[in-house]
Amino acid sequence: LLNKGWMTHDAMWFYHCLKECGIEKTNKVNKAAVRSMAAVEIKRIKQAMGMEKELLSFEEIKDFLEGLSELIRADFMKFTFSYPSENVIRCEWEKQKCFAYQGMKKLGVIDQYQCGIFDRVEAWLDGLGAKYSVTPRVETCMMHTDGHCFREYCFSFAE
Repeated sequence: LLNKGWMTHDAMWFYHCLKECGIEKTNKVNKAAVRSMAAVEIKRIKQAMGMEKELLSFEEIKDFLEGLSELIRADFMKFTFSYPSENVIRCEWEKQKCFAYQGMKKLGVIDQYQCGIFDRVEAWLDGLGAKYSVTPRVETCMMHTDGHCFREYCFSFAE
């Protein structure tokens, strides 16, 4: 219920900003807001989960992200984590089930929307001090352009 309320606020903020400022400015402000919110959020989550040390292994990052997902994910957030190869986490949305994709389609701006969801994930990883690369690097909505959406995060660790 709290997540649905927050996401409704997020959607209404996006809608009113879109009407007032246009899609280009709204995309820019939305992505900045998501990143700065997630930077604060990850600090709070680390504290709530009693995390005091750095995550030094893939297993520790994997376990933390799974715990984080259980803590914050609402039922309507239809994504999964999988582990296709060593030190790689794949975050993937069910086909056509992304709430942002559905919302932007309703607003009629899906072809110009720049997804902010993975900005949140990457701000979490940055806040954890993780070293990673991400593929693919896209700004637009993959669900719209490709019919599916995912990111793969490949982690590297100091020897």
